[in-house]
Amino acid sequence: MEPPGEKPGEAEVLSITPQLLKSRSGEFALDSILLLKLRGLGLVDLGCLGECLSLEWLDLSGNALTHLGPLASLRQLTVLNVSNNRLTGLEPLAACENLQSLNVAGNLLAAPGQLQCLAGLQGLEHLRLRDPLARLSNPLCASPSYWAVVRELLPGLRVIDGERVSGQGSELYQLCRDLDSSLRPSSSPGPRAIEAQPWVEPGYWESWPMRSSSILEEACRQFQDTLQECLDLDRQASDILTQAQQALNPAETTSSFVF
Repeated sequence: MEPPGEKPGEAEVLSITPQLLKSRSGEFALDSILLLKLRGLGLVDLGCLGECLSLEWLDLSGNALTHLGPLASLRQLTVLNVSNNRLTGLEPLAACENLQSLNVAGNLLAAPGQLQCLAGLQGLEHLRLRDPLARLSNPLCASPSYWAVVRELLPGLRVIDGERVSGQGSELYQLCRDLDSSLRPSSSPGPRAIEAQPWVEPGYWESWPMRSSSILEEACRQFQDTLQECLDLDRQASDILTQAQQALNPAETTSSFVF
C-alpha cells in the first residue's frame, strides 16, 4: 500500500526537480510555493529547492539527505522538518533568518558544536534533536548533559525535544523530568519493566501548521483576484451576447419600441 498523499513512482525520486515541486504544491511558479511536504521520497539531493524563495513551511523527513546547501536561499522559511535523514551538519540553515521551528531528530549530529551555526537565528524557539515515540535521536543525545549544553548554546530556545524549557509551563516540564528520573529502574537486579511502545505510527499527531497571516492574506488576495476576473468575464459575455442579438435581429429590436 502506498503512503497517503504520495503518487506512484515518487518513492523512488532521488533529486528534487521543478516538475516534482509543481506536482506536489499545485503551483506553476516555484517562487509562489509557500508550503511543501516531501516526506519519504528517497531524496538524496535537494536539486532546485533553493528556487522556492517564498517557502515558509517544509517537511523533508524520512529521506536520505546528507547536506542542506540549497536551503541557504530560503530566507522566509519558518518551519523545517529534516528528521530521519543522514545529516552531519546544519551550516546552511544559518542563513534562514526567519526560522522558528526545527526538527533534526534521527540524524548523525555527533556534538553540540554542530549546532553553533544556529546561534544567530534570533527567532528559533523550537528544536527537536530526539523523538522517543518515533525512536529517532542523534549521537550527541547520548550524553546526559546534552540538554544543558544545548540550552547554553542556544539560550533563545523555549522548547527542546517537545518539552518547554522557558516561559509559562516550563516548571511543569521540569517536574515531569524529575519524576521520570526518580522512576527509572536502578542497576540492582530485579524484574525489568517492559519498555513502552508507541501506540500510533510516527507522524500520526503531526498536522499542517497554522497558516501565518501572510499565507492567509496571499490566499485571500488570489481568491479575490480570481473572483473579480470571473465577474469581468461574465459582464463581457453578457455585452457580447446583447450585441450579437441586436446584430442578428435589427428589425425586432426596432419594432419592440413601436406600440
